[in-house]
Amino acid sequence: MEWVKKLHGRIVGLDTAPLIYFVEEHPAYLSFLDPFFVSIDRGEIEVVTSTLTISEVLVHPIRHANLALSRQYSEILLKSAHLRTIAVSPEIAADAAELRATSRLRTPDAIQPATARSAGADAFLTNDAGLAATPGMQLILLDDLLASHRP
Repeated sequence: MEWVKKLHGRIVGLDTAPLIYFVEEHPAYLSFLDPFFVSIDRGEIEVVTSTLTISEVLVHPIRHANLALSRQYSEILLKSAHLRTIAVSPEIAADAAELRATSRLRTPDAIQPATARSAGADAFLTNDAGLAATPGMQLILLDDLLASHRP
């Protein structure tokens, strides 16, 4: 897919929702996300996300005692060669506070792009239109991708 090719050689921030859609095979998004994750596996794209993502993706598997799904998320987030999960540092927390102050984002929504910026990402894959106010970051919204590919 063309949008994925445009990300080759770049560092991309990854929000929680696209990961959930991919792992849990959401029918509306899987065809758009599959090439993205294949490119990550091939090393064509470097991806970063926050440790906050671990907290967010594990809620459903823990609530439903789905150990296999929990392990799948942990494998992806902690053992993928081209996907780094970055702990929230004091610098990331300060950047997140600045984002919150200037855009009224909630703390988790500010931590994700702040983490991506700390790692040198210039693009951020999400499905949260509220993150549009993140300076210096190309926001890639899954719903916009879907809308642009509808007949």
